[in-house]
Amino acid sequence: MNYGKNQEERYHLREKLSEISEIPKDAALGFPILTMLGKKELCLENDCGILEYTEECIHIQTKIGRLIVTGRCLQVDYYINDEIKITGHIQSIEYL
Repeated sequence: MNYGKNQEERYHLREKLSEISEIPKDAALGFPILTMLGKKELCLENDCGILEYTEECIHIQTKIGRLIVTGRCLQVDYYINDEIKITGHIQSIEYL
């Protein structure tokens, strides 16, 4: 069984259903939504969990992969349901 192909087919089906029903893709597909305020604040919606957390690096699992936030004096201000707010001196955001 080709798991990758089945997952891709489900994604395309959800994408088409989103278009037909006019539901926003972030809601239908569970894509993460990142909102930044300068380099000091990041709000992330639709996450799956924090994997690693230090003052220099925060690894977050999302439905489409791992998100890595690097910087200085990073802290999680809140983590409620599927939303995280990170503050500090954000230097980079990377998907793996």
